[in-house]
Amino acid sequence: MSIQARLTELGLEIPTPVAPVANYVPFVLTGNIVSISGQIPMKDGKLAFEGKVGADVSEDDARAAARLCAINLVAQMQAACDGDLDRVVRVVKLGGFVNCVDGFGGQPQVINAASDLMVDVFGDKGRHSRSAVGVNALPLNVPVEIDALVEIKV
Repeated sequence: MSIQARLTELGLEIPTPVAPVANYVPFVLTGNIVSISGQIPMKDGKLAFEGKVGADVSEDDARAAARLCAINLVAQMQAACDGDLDRVVRVVKLGGFVNCVDGFGGQPQVINAASDLMVDVFGDKGRHSRSAVGVNALPLNVPVEIDALVEIKV
């Protein structure tokens, strides 16, 4: 089954990739590895979630934000692959950052929403290594930011 067919089966629509908000590029292709800059929970050009997990944002909403970050990662993958997600060989690594209160320990559960989406979309090719880190602030006061390394066919 093609990745596009899988997206349709899952009811997922991949948005136009989000443009950078500062002086960087959304992804860098070096050899057959795509390094994707941190994606935040943007939807329809607006922040879908803002605030600190454990204070302003529930863990459930943080998981929804992580899933949206993952959808935005897939959008960047699609751009890096000239529209053909079947060129993805492997999602190598996700780096997950959770803007949270001191003492919050649910970072792995939050970032699991992004990991689950990668496996749902890419199957075994979506299984990856990962970090899930709590931080005291993220750009634009978002609750989650996730970056990725992806191997593609060149």
